[in-house]
Amino acid sequence: MPVPDIPQPAYMDAFLDMMLAERGASANTRAAYARDLMDAQAFTVTRGLSLEQAAEDDVRAYIGQLKKASARTLARRLSALRQYFRFLLSERKRAEDPTRTIEFPRQGKTLPKYLSEDEVWALMKVVAKMKGYQGARLRAMTELVYASGLRVSELVGLPVSSVLFERNLVYVRGKGGHERTVPLGQPALEALKEWMIWRDEKQEQERQLRRERFQKSAFLFPSKAAKTGAITRQRFFQLLKDLGPLAGIDRARLSPHVLRHAFATHMIEHGADLRSVQTMLGHADIATTQIYTHVASDRLTKTVIKHHPLASKRFAKK
Repeated sequence: MPVPDIPQPAYMDAFLDMMLAERGASANTRAAYARDLMDAQAFTVTRGLSLEQAAEDDVRAYIGQLKKASARTLARRLSALRQYFRFLLSERKRAEDPTRTIEFPRQGKTLPKYLSEDEVWALMKVVAKMKGYQGARLRAMTELVYASGLRVSELVGLPVSSVLFERNLVYVRGKGGHERTVPLGQPALEALKEWMIWRDEKQEQERQLRRERFQKSAFLFPSKAAKTGAITRQRFFQLLKDLGPLAGIDRARLSPHVLRHAFATHMIEHGADLRSVQTMLGHADIATTQIYTHVASDRLTKTVIKHHPLASKRFAKK
């Protein structure tokens, strides 16, 4: 968060506007970059410098004092600084990039958390029993994430026109403005059709109540309570966690991202090729998708050890 009485970096707004306009950065990414740059600015001010005046030693000192931060956080902070200084170079506000010789910290590969197929089935059975407008919305969102692997930011931002019922597809504008279409299975389509009945009825009630002040929402999952006009990521996160105890799943293991991971893992376990999963997830690099092969192979290895008679005996002796 911005530090009180610390002026923001001189060209931060111009840099963030460029990220938004030219690179299609999301509002969340823009906010994260702003926080990281303000944090670095707060540090350089203690050394009598603005961020724009920082030399390589200053950047190294800033990274070095983040002792308790994870490798992922350090990498993100350094990435924000590197992109900012490269922007300054391109705008001729600096003559060199002080981050050019600083290496990114090594990050160990962490396998994504995901639910088993039985757990997903238990979750879907619980949400299918929920009634009314709220229940129909939660079922549609949960089914859609598991059916398509959407990021939660993509899910809450979907317009009504994104679901192509006649073609069994959902059209998605993802990170960096990249577009993709993802096929939908019958359970997700049925949940969405039921939700559309509830949604349209609610919209009609609003129209009759507010009349000339009413403006129909373009969002698939609208919300009057949110400033954006659509249900927020945080609200869906909360609603999903509340389903955990009802489905016999620890709340700590439930999130929209975990459902996305479950989609990818289960697809690969059932024989989907990596390129297809990469396309559906919207990954720019297939290396990002490859981690799901490790999840699947790890699970298969455990299955062999547990159920194969010779394998289980040999591993037991070690």
